[in-house]
Amino acid sequence: MTTESALTPEQILGAAEDVLRRFGPSKATVVDIARALGVSHGSVYRHFPSKAALREAVTQRWLDQAHDSLQAVAEEGGPAGERLHRFLGTLFAAKRRKALDDPELFATYLVLVAEHSDTVAGHLEVLTGQVARIVADGVAQGEFADLPVPATARAVFQAMAHFHDPAHAAEWADEGRSTEDFEALWRLISEGLRRP
Repeated sequence: MTTESALTPEQILGAAEDVLRRFGPSKATVVDIARALGVSHGSVYRHFPSKAALREAVTQRWLDQAHDSLQAVAEEGGPAGERLHRFLGTLFAAKRRKALDDPELFATYLVLVAEHSDTVAGHLEVLTGQVARIVADGVAQGEFADLPVPATARAVFQAMAHFHDPAHAAEWADEGRSTEDFEALWRLISEGLRRP
């Protein structure tokens, strides 16, 4: 049980994740979250002004976990092609794991995608920026053709959408097929980026 005066946003977010997993995004309420913490719902609202704000904060925290590992790949040294392949593979593995291992919280993410939230737009912007960093390195190193970096990064990210867009999550369950398709598409992208 948490005292209302000592309640932190991080504690609320942890409880919100648990409640969302248990009840799903449509049935989970702020009262449920407050009850799980042993506080009044007003205490939760002091930190988050609405259920929507709380849901977005939970999703942001969830997405940030993926950003950290991907940022590390984007900042590595070495051949850009290998880094880009590792980046896209890491992204696919993270999204696949979240969809298959945490379906209730993934359902919350899908609700936010449907709402076109700023959280999801920011997530996509961060990921595309990380791809752009790797593409820029590849162009600068002479590994990739002299391509316009921002447009190329967007094209690569969009081309791989089947492996990170939640709309395709149901198709990720067949790991063998998904991996084979991922590698086939990667070979096409890799050939398109390579300096002739």
